[in-house]
Amino acid sequence: MADEHGNQDENKPSTGSNGYIRPGIDDRPDLDKALTPEDKEAINRLATPMPQRRAGDSTIDDEQVQSTRMQTGSDATAAGLASLAAVDTAVPDEASAFMDMRDPMVSADGHRPTRTELIRIGVGFTVSAVACAIPWVALSSIILPQVFQQIDPASKETMLGVVNIIGSIVALLSNIIFGTLSDMTRSRYGKRTIWIVAGGLITGLSIGAIAFTNTTWLIITLWCLAQLGYNMMLAPYVATMSDRVPDKVRGTISGFYGAGIAAGQTLGSVVGAQFLKQGESGIFGAWMMGMAIFASIGIFVVLVWPRERDNRNEARADMSVKEVLLNFRPPRHAPDFYYALIGRTMMMGGYWMINAYQFYIAEDYIYAGDPNAKIKAANIIATMGVITLIVSLIAAVSAGPITDKIGRRKLPVALASCLFAVGAAMPLLFRSPTGMFLFAGIAGLGYGIYNAIDQALNVAVLPNPKEAGKDLGILNLANTLSTVIGTAFTSLIVAVAKAVQHTTVATTQAYVIVFVVAIVLVLIAAWLIMRIKHVK
Repeated sequence: MADEHGNQDENKPSTGSNGYIRPGIDDRPDLDKALTPEDKEAINRLATPMPQRRAGDSTIDDEQVQSTRMQTGSDATAAGLASLAAVDTAVPDEASAFMDMRDPMVSADGHRPTRTELIRIGVGFTVSAVACAIPWVALSSIILPQVFQQIDPASKETMLGVVNIIGSIVALLSNIIFGTLSDMTRSRYGKRTIWIVAGGLITGLSIGAIAFTNTTWLIITLWCLAQLGYNMMLAPYVATMSDRVPDKVRGTISGFYGAGIAAGQTLGSVVGAQFLKQGESGIFGAWMMGMAIFASIGIFVVLVWPRERDNRNEARADMSVKEVLLNFRPPRHAPDFYYALIGRTMMMGGYWMINAYQFYIAEDYIYAGDPNAKIKAANIIATMGVITLIVSLIAAVSAGPITDKIGRRKLPVALASCLFAVGAAMPLLFRSPTGMFLFAGIAGLGYGIYNAIDQALNVAVLPNPKEAGKDLGILNLANTLSTVIGTAFTSLIVAVAKAVQHTTVATTQAYVIVFVVAIVLVLIAAWLIMRIKHVK
């Protein structure tokens, strides 16, 4: 429409000759003026060249095409070949950004993070992964087994299995519950921050309280409370990778996160062994270390990460009982999601069958009958820790960027599972410290690669990014279910072997079976991962 001087008002739609505004024609905005430079740059990035196929290349040797050409006139032939050319030209590349229609450097929350913000996110993931893994592995794999051995040596494996199974059930439920609640949270601090901080505080206080008791049922209760707090922190923490890390760099961030986990778990074995050598004072110090780290790690993470944005204006369904319960419903019609879930559960089940009992394996399998088995077991675990640390760091730091470059997640994860199986066979072939060192090197390499890529694979199979907290919480069930599977299998195998042989000491034959079952589980995991169809 024109003003009194006859100039067209660019903010008002133009009209047709009869004054009627034609929807979609006269009211279209001037995109050159409506789009920002950033929008134009994003659109230009979508202009990925299509692979071209000329008609002659695919039809010149086709007998049916040539027969048709000979039987028709020149005009019909020309028209026919022109239509064939139109069909054969510009075949879409399904891997191109044009087909995806998303900017790979914009995160799911709609924000395009700067390089500095990505570095801060990466540092937060990496440091917190190391910091959490050290005390968790030191306490669960070394200090807690020693505490149970002091309480009742004859039933130490059973008590460890019970506390891990009950704790894992609590972790399993809390992972889903708090992942879903964080999806539903609306606050000035966003939907993840509050849960991360609160979960860390609950975990730290629960672990610190264990230092002041030697009653079995109270230890189990406090450990379950620590599991609840840890997963209250972990579920929204992992969901942040879906919310705030762009597709283009998710493999790299996941790689550093995996490197942190691998390094922390390895250092946890070393640190736990050192605390164990100090006797009662060392055990008390280990619990205090866990309390300090977990109580502060949630606060550290939210301070290092760019502040989560206020989401009080974000849409949310009505808070009826029905809607709340529907939020806990697992995703439907998502086979890839469940292949990833079960595959990770099997892989980590095999991992925990060995690693949760590595102190007992070193003491009762490698050094069976040795009067100094306890001290030697602590030393061998410390050495294994150093080996695993080196190979895991190399694998984790390199695997993430490589998979980002080649655009593949599924095959590397499956191969990493197979590599872990090879490592688990080493103590069977060499019942000696050498066998355990080979296990640390080969299985540690496989586990490092696995940890580097698996989280990126998990995010890739999510059916609905808006429910990332809930769905990743379900996928993280693998962490807790695998602990149940691993500790239950090992405890059951050792208990049955003791009953059959009428002894109160774990036999070497029992741990042979443990290694065999662990290998079978991780190979099943590799097969399940390869069943995923929609991720390369």
